[in-house]
Amino acid sequence: MLPLELKDVCFAVNGRNIIDCVSVQIGAGPRTIILGANGAGKSVLMRLCHGLLQPTAGEIKWRGGNGNRRSRQAMVFQRPVMLRRSALANVVYGLKLAGFAAGECDLRARDVLEAVGLERQADRPARILSGGEQQRLALARAWALGPEVLFLDEPTANLDPGAARDVESIIAAIHATGTKIIMTTHNLGQARRLGDEILFLSQGRLVERAPVERFFRAPAAAEAAAFIKDELPWQ
Repeated sequence: MLPLELKDVCFAVNGRNIIDCVSVQIGAGPRTIILGANGAGKSVLMRLCHGLLQPTAGEIKWRGGNGNRRSRQAMVFQRPVMLRRSALANVVYGLKLAGFAAGECDLRARDVLEAVGLERQADRPARILSGGEQQRLALARAWALGPEVLFLDEPTANLDPGAARDVESIIAAIHATGTKIIMTTHNLGQARRLGDEILFLSQGRLVERAPVERFFRAPAAAEAAAFIKDELPWQ
């Protein structure tokens, strides 16, 4: 499916650009982290890429033609929505919607629940799981689909450190299977641990793109340097 190409993409609300003329091409392989201060437009840009929002100007293309190719994508949000059914049934339902054969759904769902450490919670109602368990279930639900691209919108923002580490381990495992990770985070340590390249947004504009180590060692954009200094004042 990749590369994903954004060409002069804007997204405006009430005449104000939330995303301001962003042009970038994102290829398969490296984990892409979208960084920026609160209100920079990170989540909006992710939703535009996934096709949940449509740009008010510009163009978003996937390789092979126009369109969002949603069938080969998945997305996990800060606060996942759990269906009123068991953890296992949450995963199975997603697989059925995606057109997987009935006989394959249960097997695939159980395998992925085991991979995220939720095999013992398979028959428990999803909505009574802890926040960390629900996020792991959301990742399992996405992973089961075998997406080429997985969008993650601050997936550990509401979790305690232990639960966040569990989620990070799962994200690394998903990447290791060949799925492209595109993720927003406000956590610079997490960006370093999970990212290969950084896209830095400031007031809706893409002001820097760099490999993760170079970004943190010597950011080229003044906005990026100021952001790092504010978040890591000892540097």
